[in-house]
Amino acid sequence: MKTLLPSPRLSALARLNRTLGSKAYAGAQFVILVDENTYAHCLVPLVSTVARLQEAELLEVPVGEECKDLAIAQQLWESLLEGDADRDTVLVNLGGGCVSDLGGFVAAGYKRGIRHINIPTTLVGMVDAAIGGKTAVNLAGSKNQVGFFHQPEAVCIEPAFLDTLPADEMKSGLCEMLKTLLIGDPDQYTSLCNMLIDGNVDLPDSMIASCVDIKNAIVKADPYDQGVRRILNLGHTFGHAIEAFSHTQGQRPLSHGKAVGIGLVAALYLSVQKLGLDASELTRCRQAVSRLVDIPRYTLRDTEALLGYMRQDKKNAGGDIRCVLLQAPGAPVVDLPVAEPELRTALLKL
Repeated sequence: MKTLLPSPRLSALARLNRTLGSKAYAGAQFVILVDENTYAHCLVPLVSTVARLQEAELLEVPVGEECKDLAIAQQLWESLLEGDADRDTVLVNLGGGCVSDLGGFVAAGYKRGIRHINIPTTLVGMVDAAIGGKTAVNLAGSKNQVGFFHQPEAVCIEPAFLDTLPADEMKSGLCEMLKTLLIGDPDQYTSLCNMLIDGNVDLPDSMIASCVDIKNAIVKADPYDQGVRRILNLGHTFGHAIEAFSHTQGQRPLSHGKAVGIGLVAALYLSVQKLGLDASELTRCRQAVSRLVDIPRYTLRDTEALLGYMRQDKKNAGGDIRCVLLQAPGAPVVDLPVAEPELRTALLKL
């Protein structure tokens, strides 16, 4: 996989233009997958810079998690078939994490696998979702239950697209950045926490690039999620459950990134209790995350519903709910069985 980042002389889109002009794409047909937002805000900058995409076919899906559905994937496969897309077709996914998840899934399944390129337009996509080759759709209300490992040919990270995002989307991505830097670059994690706590976040491109480098290195070491890559799930056992629960009747819906931020606080609470993590790390994380999302107060009844979602987590094994916890910044521990009373306490302590 090639990662295209801006350089002092070229934007990431200009670098993509050069890449798609190479012999490797000489006979390719291009199809661009967008959602309603990226069609309105990001498509014109893309095709005005990348010449090979000016004659591309266009496929559009709804915004958000509702697009990650087997029925929509089938509609996209049928559209590719009707458009005579062959094995040399390249699917270009222009959007956030939902678009790259769905687009990668469609690319993996069509004709047993065609090439795809991710162009993330959200901060969550840039630092996490678009990188690593995990593709998936949701099933029966549970996230990412059906999917493939299918690496993109390239990931083009153009920070200029962040100017199109509402503040809430940026906050969602900042939560994911906290997680990535906490496991991979503790010094930059501390810097980001301090920026958030001080309320003065001027996010440097270099910090985005650090998150990209961290995830790329982990994925290269463990492309199929059999070992070290599981450290990227810090906060996610809680986060996926919190996200799913937030979309039930009577709750305030949360984005994936914000749910992971809350999950990170819960995971660090358990890390203090079970692994001896310094309590000051929990305090700092809670202060930083609270600048990005209102941390909810859960009732005992809420925790029963949340535990129901956590029992469905893909990382579970042997009947145990497994979590990634932290001994110290930069020192995660994977696959720790955690008893349900401990999980319930962590949720109530939020």
